[in-house]
Amino acid sequence: MPQGPLAHLTLLDWSALSWFLFCWIGYVFFAERGPHARENLVGQGHAYRLQWARRLLEREVRITDASLIGNLMNSVSFYANTTIYIIAGLFAVLGTLDKVVSVTADFPFAREVTRDLLELKLLLLFGVFVVAYFKFTWSLRQFNLLSILVGAAPTGSCDTDPELEASARRMAAVNSYAGDDFNRGIRAYYFGLAALTWLVGPGLFLVVTSIIVAVLYRRDYHSETLLAMRPPGGGT
Repeated sequence: MPQGPLAHLTLLDWSALSWFLFCWIGYVFFAERGPHARENLVGQGHAYRLQWARRLLEREVRITDASLIGNLMNSVSFYANTTIYIIAGLFAVLGTLDKVVSVTADFPFAREVTRDLLELKLLLLFGVFVVAYFKFTWSLRQFNLLSILVGAAPTGSCDTDPELEASARRMAAVNSYAGDDFNRGIRAYYFGLAALTWLVGPGLFLVVTSIIVAVLYRRDYHSETLLAMRPPGGGT
């Protein structure tokens, strides 16, 4: 028999937690490694990053490119800083669990929870945002490396020089890796909202997790933004 906080988890709690982990890990695999990964927003972004890199090599003055990379880094930095504040806030909440127990007891449809069980739920939320922080900071570092590649990039046409094409593909790859980690951090925020509902109850946790997956799928595969980004003919 499980001991400690795990002993307080009901079958519905275990089901909701398992569904949450399955949806998060499964959706990452589906969106990034699945058979239709090249057809979603992430896949379309990869194609345009390669076009950007090729056009960049044709320009002698790259102030615009540096500005674009700077904007991307500012966005990632904002989320990384925000995530630190969220993690610090969760630490503070862990120090006042007794008050949190009394507050959550007043939630509609909330069942009585113990201090240990609430601590376990907050630790899940804490873990989600730690993952987000690591993704954002790694993305930021990769964008820094991209700026180095841009500074060292030669000038010319990729149509006539295989070495320039290789350089463009290197920059596009690093840009895509950085963008992928930024997307994973944003995705962690979505699932963090789902984890937050576990404080209310496992039923709501399960339902909101399913809604989060549906929202992500619609935006990645059936949004108007995706239609606008697809080139004529539906190619990638």
